[in-house]
Amino acid sequence: MPATLNSTCKPTAKKSLAKKADPATRGDLAPDRVAAILKSLDEAYPDALCALTHRSPWELLVATILSAQCTDVRVNMVTPELFRRFPTPAAMAKAPIPELENLIRTTGFFRNKAKSIQSAGKKITEEFGGNVPDTLEQLITIPGAARKTANVVLGVCFGKAEGVVVDTHVLRIARRLGLAKGDTPQKVEQELMKTLPRDRWITFSHQIIHHGRQVCDARKPKCARCNLEQICTSKDKTWRS
Repeated sequence: MPATLNSTCKPTAKKSLAKKADPATRGDLAPDRVAAILKSLDEAYPDALCALTHRSPWELLVATILSAQCTDVRVNMVTPELFRRFPTPAAMAKAPIPELENLIRTTGFFRNKAKSIQSAGKKITEEFGGNVPDTLEQLITIPGAARKTANVVLGVCFGKAEGVVVDTHVLRIARRLGLAKGDTPQKVEQELMKTLPRDRWITFSHQIIHHGRQVCDARKPKCARCNLEQICTSKDKTWRS
């Protein structure tokens, strides 16, 4: 919940008091400013969920692997037929690579992705009894499942906050809001894990991803309709309206 602003400040310097009371003027990582950002995200996206259609941890794992360099909309168009033909890890492990490539061709990098999902099926079948594991250490050993993919599956399917999902939207907006300064997903994730309450790691990513798609676009964000506008501290004048 948002922290209560300090009410014990002496009223002798009204201008200074007003500045401290405004989250937009506080330091980027001031607790009340972070709380204000989270509150605004809750107001704008109270029901934000993972946009990848899935019915099981296995389907989400495959969908997330396919989503690399591809939109969720496109992945959701491909996966129904893919899972109809190869519904389980065991079935995917035996799928002919040419058939997999044809089914997922429109997601881009289809040759590498086909090898990854087939190998993921083999790994899960042979080493995990056909079940997607629910620990970060085990998930990142699965072909195609790096830390971001593992965080998605753990958070959405198992409710485990082991990290913060950092995709292009989270990377961009966390920097614009001053919540992170890193230039790689790994660095930004570590910064966010230190700044955000752990019970917000999962929902924060879903909300920011929705915000990035609907409002805070990479090239021309719609600042006039953004409920974070007064809190945003970005100095990049090339995109602000």
